[in-house]
Amino acid sequence: MLTVAAIVSLRNLPLSAEFGLSSVFYFVIAAIGFFVPIALVTAELATGWPKSGGSYAWVSEAFGKNCGFFALWMGWMESIAWFPAILAFTAAMLAHLLHPIFPALEHNKIFYFIIMQIVFWGFTFLNFLGIQTSGWISALGVITGTLIPGALIISLGLWWIANGHPSHIEFSWNALVPDFRLDSMVFYSGILFALAGVELAAFHIREARNPQRDYPRALVIATVIIFLVSILGTLAIAIVVPQKDISLISGLIQAFTVFFSAFDMPWVVPLIALFAFIGALAGINTWIIGPAKGLLVTAEDGFLPPFLKRVNSRGVSIGTLMFQAVVGTFLSLVFLWMDDHSAAFWILTALSAQFTVVQYAFMLLAVLRLRYSQPHVFRAYRVPGGWMGLWLVVLLGIFSCVFGFLIVFIPPSQLKTPDQNIYQSMLIISLIALSIPPILLTQYRKREIKKS
Repeated sequence: MLTVAAIVSLRNLPLSAEFGLSSVFYFVIAAIGFFVPIALVTAELATGWPKSGGSYAWVSEAFGKNCGFFALWMGWMESIAWFPAILAFTAAMLAHLLHPIFPALEHNKIFYFIIMQIVFWGFTFLNFLGIQTSGWISALGVITGTLIPGALIISLGLWWIANGHPSHIEFSWNALVPDFRLDSMVFYSGILFALAGVELAAFHIREARNPQRDYPRALVIATVIIFLVSILGTLAIAIVVPQKDISLISGLIQAFTVFFSAFDMPWVVPLIALFAFIGALAGINTWIIGPAKGLLVTAEDGFLPPFLKRVNSRGVSIGTLMFQAVVGTFLSLVFLWMDDHSAAFWILTALSAQFTVVQYAFMLLAVLRLRYSQPHVFRAYRVPGGWMGLWLVVLLGIFSCVFGFLIVFIPPSQLKTPDQNIYQSMLIISLIALSIPPILLTQYRKREIKKS
C-alpha cells in the first residue's frame, strides 16, 4: 500500500491515454524494463545501507560523495521541474470548478499562472510551520483526490463498454501493438516518470519478517494494483475522448464530462473537479517539503552554502524551500509563453522525466558496484538470480533510463509544441542550467575543506 500510495496518481492518466489501447503495451514494457528493476535494486540498497539520504547514501557508498550529491540533486530537480506541471493541473481543476460562473477561465493563461503561484508559495510558507501542521492535508487528499475519482472513472468506463456505448479506440490485437513512430513513442518517458517513487516503500523493507520472501510478494501485489488502476483509468479516458482532443491537463475532466452528460448530470463535474483539486493540493503539499528536507542530509558533509542550510525553529529547511519556490516560479513562465497548455505541461513533464531517469541510472550502477566492492555487507534482500539476475535487472533498467532520457528530445506529434529546434533548446538549456549548481557546490565543498 505504501508503494501504491507513492505512485498512483490520476493526473498522469491523460498522458498515457494519448496511446489509446496501445497504452497497455507500453505499461507492460515499463513494468518489465523500468518499474520492477528499480524496485528490486532499491530494496537491496535500502536493506544493505539503511541510511538517511536515500540515493545520496547509496551512490556515495559506491562512487563517492560527489556523485552521491549529484544523484540526490537530480532527484530534487525532478520535483522542482514537476511542480509547475502539477500546479497547472491544480489551476485547471479550479477553472473547471468555477466553470458554471466563469466559463472562460479554462483557457486563460493569466489565471493559470496566478493560481499556480498562489498555491505554490502558499504551501511553501505553510510548510514553514512543520510537517505536523500540514500532514492532515495529505491524508485527506489521498482519499478525495485519488481513491474516489479513480474508482469512479474506472467504474464509469466499464459501464460505458458493458452497455455498448461507442468507443474512440478499437479493441483489437492490431490496436494493442503501437506503430513505434518516435514522435508518438515520446510519451513513453511520461509513463516512466509516472511510475517513479517505488523507492519510498523500500525504505521500510527491514520491518518485514522475511524480506527475501515478503518483499517480492508485496511488489507483485502492488504492481497488479498500480497497473490495473493506471490501465483501466487510462482506457476510461481514451474510449470517450478522441485522441486528438485529449488535454494533458484536463483530460480527466473531459472524460467525466462525457460520462455524466450521458446521465444528464453535468452538475457533478465541478464536484469531481473539487475532489481532484484537493488531491492535487495534497500532492503538492507532500512533495514540497520532502525532497527539500532530504537535501539537508548533504549539509552535514559540507555541500550546502549557508543560505541553503538555513532552518527555522521547527527544523524546516526554509533555505531549500525558498530556492525551489523561486526556480519553480521561473519554470512556470512557460505557461505564460506558450498558448497550448498541454504542450507546456508536456515540456515540464519531459524535463522531470529526464532528471528522474538520471537519478535512477546512478542507483542501478551503484547496486552493481557495491556487489563487487562490498560483497560481505549483509543485505536483508538481494536481487534474485545471483550475478546473472543482477546484471539482467541492471541492464534492463539502464536501457529504459537511457531510452527515456533521449526520446523526449523528439517533439510529440500529438501536441502543438514549438519549432523542433526551439523545443529541443528549451530542454537542453533547462537541463544544463539546473545541473550546473551541484558541480559548483562540489567545488565550494572542496574549497571549504581546504580552508579547514
